[in-house]
Amino acid sequence: MSAAAATSADVVIIGGGIAGAGAAYEIAAFADVVLLERESICGYHSTARSAASFSENYGHPVVRRLAIASRAFLQDPPQGFVEHPLLSPRGILTIARHDQVALLAAKLRTAQTLMPDAIELSVDDALSRVPVLRRDYVAGAFLEPRSMDVDVQGLHQGFLSGAKARGMKLVTAADVSRIEFHHGRWNIVTGQGVFSAPILINAAGAWADAVAQSAGVRSLGLVPKRRTAFMIPAPARFDIRAWPLVDDVGEEFYFKPDAGQLLVSPSDETPVPPSDAVPDDLDVAMGVDRLERATTLNVQRVARAWAGLRTFASDGVPVAGFDGSAPGFFWLAGQGGYGIKISPSLSRVCAALIRDGELPEDLVRSGLSAAELSPRRLEAREFYESSNRRDSTA
Repeated sequence: MSAAAATSADVVIIGGGIAGAGAAYEIAAFADVVLLERESICGYHSTARSAASFSENYGHPVVRRLAIASRAFLQDPPQGFVEHPLLSPRGILTIARHDQVALLAAKLRTAQTLMPDAIELSVDDALSRVPVLRRDYVAGAFLEPRSMDVDVQGLHQGFLSGAKARGMKLVTAADVSRIEFHHGRWNIVTGQGVFSAPILINAAGAWADAVAQSAGVRSLGLVPKRRTAFMIPAPARFDIRAWPLVDDVGEEFYFKPDAGQLLVSPSDETPVPPSDAVPDDLDVAMGVDRLERATTLNVQRVARAWAGLRTFASDGVPVAGFDGSAPGFFWLAGQGGYGIKISPSLSRVCAALIRDGELPEDLVRSGLSAAELSPRRLEAREFYESSNRRDSTA
């Protein structure tokens, strides 16, 4: 491979979803960045299929700290980042059946450690906010009043536009065919040319392990999981605009107003190979059944259904950090279903680790450590589990 034929940069990022776009935005402030996206548009597979909800009370404790650290950016983005607010009010109403009330109480206690204004509601209060809920189904509820809807497209495009303004080069339809490491630089061969940099950021979402293997780097065992959603017409006799997102405490389904309709999901997490995810009819039917059992709604028609991929590390924590064995190979993957709401803080983490080798001070004060995000934690776990498997068969 001829180095002279390659487009050189300080950092090459593979993947133009919310993770790669956010990283490009932060890193382009101090380095020369090329962002490679395999599709013709950025964010096609997961970012554009997000339910767009911001809550600090969802996910692993590490995810929650990253979400808390992201609120300030989302509430007050930098001047010129976007022309309109990124957040709009959309509280979350968590409900429980009779067999779930103990779980509801535990989750409320956890919520109140992060959000003191999370409040328990009576069944009457819950039904007054969402009158289609069944009284014989809902045994308890609590409300997170400060949760929000996120303008995902505005956030994603803000990152991309801001990164371009800082000098980032975006290359779409750049499917990677080969990755090699020579003389301290990563050389990435694509259909749009060859790109070279000492630092390669793997932000390829569901394809992150495949990208690593192409680079000769050991995979981390990341698992893409399909999540289904669909739209149904709003009930004609109700004004749904002020309804909160309604979430089952056992994460069996949720629904919320969206563009004059109701967005519904069965909260499925089906492991699948990296792919252009499509909804399964059985998952849609499961979502309809769970919705109808919890509400008085009778679904006559599904207006549109889709599916996206949420990619998880084995411990449910995002991966952000340099690989333990490949110089300059940086993992930015495994955000699960949390990539939108944590993107501002995780992008700062990525930039700070590359620039300074340390986390931003505010995240350190929050109790977050680089080791919790590092891919080395998964490498160590895989070695330990592999050793145990060998010992058990000896």
